[in-house]
Amino acid sequence: MKIAFIVDPLDDFKTYKDSTYAMMREAASRSHELFALQQEDLAWHNGVVSGHARCLHLTGEPGAWYRVEAPLATPLREFGAVLMRKDPPFDMEYLYSTYLLELAQMQGACVFNDPRAIRDCNEKMTIARFPQFTAPTLVTRHPGLIHEFLAAHGDIILKPLDGMGGTSVFRVHSKDPNLNVIVETVTHYGRRTVMAQRFIPEIADGDKRVLLIGGKAVPYALARIPKPGETRGNLAAGGTGVARKLTPRDSEIAAALAPQLDAQGLLLVGLDVIGDYLTEVNVTSPTCFQEITDQTGFNVAGMMLDALERAVERRAIR
Repeated sequence: MKIAFIVDPLDDFKTYKDSTYAMMREAASRSHELFALQQEDLAWHNGVVSGHARCLHLTGEPGAWYRVEAPLATPLREFGAVLMRKDPPFDMEYLYSTYLLELAQMQGACVFNDPRAIRDCNEKMTIARFPQFTAPTLVTRHPGLIHEFLAAHGDIILKPLDGMGGTSVFRVHSKDPNLNVIVETVTHYGRRTVMAQRFIPEIADGDKRVLLIGGKAVPYALARIPKPGETRGNLAAGGTGVARKLTPRDSEIAAALAPQLDAQGLLLVGLDVIGDYLTEVNVTSPTCFQEITDQTGFNVAGMMLDALERAVERRAIR
């Protein structure tokens, strides 16, 4: 089938670790046709959502890993599947893309992840639906409530609701001399809503990425271990990824969330788990495929393509 990937610029791909590239490579090995387009290539014209898509060929060469043909305006419903793999931030342009993709669905396109579900599942806020798995958490833009939360727990994490890759994440102690300026900075003087979570010491053992694909958990997580002197495990912040089998608690969390998220049309989800606690639910562009595969031999991209093919077949039957 024809698979369209909505992605960041191809020249920015780090193919040795990029999960979208792993999906492309697996899809090509199954003789699927690949197409690439960016957000700006989407349009609604004459009542049809289309994209200026480029047929994509993988060369297998590390320096010049792809070649593309001339772009061709193609209705999204003509692709067997459309994968939204644009990285965050989830800004207004991302939001507009979900509107176009939802309209394309109404015209018959198979879009993954479901664009409405992406909008509905803020990657920080979605944990509030599963309080049985979360550490004490506060969402507010009121500085006074943040100070009360800190007084109650003594050691907390502050982060914006629209952050990615560990950006603007602060660890704050009750006696931190920079406390007031940190709260002012993160909340933009009370104008921006943020999340506060009780600090989880098990971050020293890694911030685990648990992948859910087609309603099932990948049997291995990638524990992203902070570098010395750092409290963020994000790979973008210098963390080191170590693949590990899911713990019983990881499996419990995954088993509880997977059916609900899959039912919303979220084919691929990345749960962030620190110790025994769920901290984020990533739905925009979950990663860590290649790291897990390289360290364990488990073909994560293969599981993803299996799930994608099944999902497309189910929709065709309907």
